[in-house]
Amino acid sequence: MTEDDPPDEISDIEARIEALAEVAERCRKIILASKIAIGGGAALLLITILGLLGAGQVAALGSIALVLGGIVSLGSNISTLRQTDAAISAAEMRRLELIGRIDLRLVADTPMKLM
Repeated sequence: MTEDDPPDEISDIEARIEALAEVAERCRKIILASKIAIGGGAALLLITILGLLGAGQVAALGSIALVLGGIVSLGSNISTLRQTDAAISAAEMRRLELIGRIDLRLVADTPMKLM
């Protein structure tokens, strides 16, 4: 990748942006699943505390583990999503800079052919 050939570098940057966008989308899905896990774990813990389920300690421990696992997953994926969004922004800025350096020519309008 040299600076003498901006179109090649631009296509490399666009491929990187696409890959980063896939990572960001995967993070968003995991964040949603983490929020669901936190909510489900909290609801299960409340149900267990109120004695609405026959299982006592096992359900309580499972619900606490679900809440804690969801919190850890949520925090990790939020930070990864922020880093990925920053990398996408930087790549887009670099792409715009390279596009601005390309010597573009104006193509004259040609008359349309009628069939």
